[in-house]
Amino acid sequence: MNLTLHVWRQPDGRTAGRFETYEARDVSPAMSFLELLDVVNEGLIARREEPIAFDHDCREGICGACGMVINGRPHGPRRATTACQLHLRQFTDGDELWIEPWRARAFPVVKDLIVNRSAFDRLIQAGGFVSVNTGGAPEANTIPVPKPAAERAMDAAECIGCGACVAACPNASAMLYVAAKVAHLALLPQGQPERARRVVSMVDAMDAEGFGACTNHAECTAACPKEIAIDFIAQLNRDYAHGLLHRLSGGV
Repeated sequence: MNLTLHVWRQPDGRTAGRFETYEARDVSPAMSFLELLDVVNEGLIARREEPIAFDHDCREGICGACGMVINGRPHGPRRATTACQLHLRQFTDGDELWIEPWRARAFPVVKDLIVNRSAFDRLIQAGGFVSVNTGGAPEANTIPVPKPAAERAMDAAECIGCGACVAACPNASAMLYVAAKVAHLALLPQGQPERARRVVSMVDAMDAEGFGACTNHAECTAACPKEIAIDFIAQLNRDYAHGLLHRLSGGV
């Protein structure tokens, strides 16, 4: 199959970017989208041109590094699929594809399709963890966890931190990401001692990073490759209100 690619090229965060057009000829429908970019880059390198810079790591839909917008949709047209797991059979011979990076103030462009997502790391540093003393692994049955709570916690923990929720949101909000990280700890007994402090600290850090507010467009959950449910945001709002009361009472 033959495809025309319009790829966002931007040498760095200070220089204006633009779309450049490339022709991908006789590519296999069985290729993944990242393999397509590999083939295009091989041609560019052969012509001594600058290859397209894009993030990737596991290429198995686990790490979340492959984030890019394809024809206006984060990770492309297939629901619950990362860009690395998107295959060319989802497109039609002769299609034109527009490929660009995440668009959010909190995710500044580094080069071409690569953005700096270290804001997510700082959100985790603000409270997305459980503080424990180091030592041997505790006995698994020491702290019983009800099965419904464990399953819901694991649903939230599926978040891979790719940033598609931010890219899809018209406000560039990180609420779904923060909600998932807060919820998977808040639902477990081990997360209870720091629950109130965690949610307030992470939401404060989110605001400081310049992410927008959530106005319930639900584009985040539609774009999420792991289909994190939007009702985790409702839980986050409840926990945040409780956390603020806890802070006012001197508990945080």
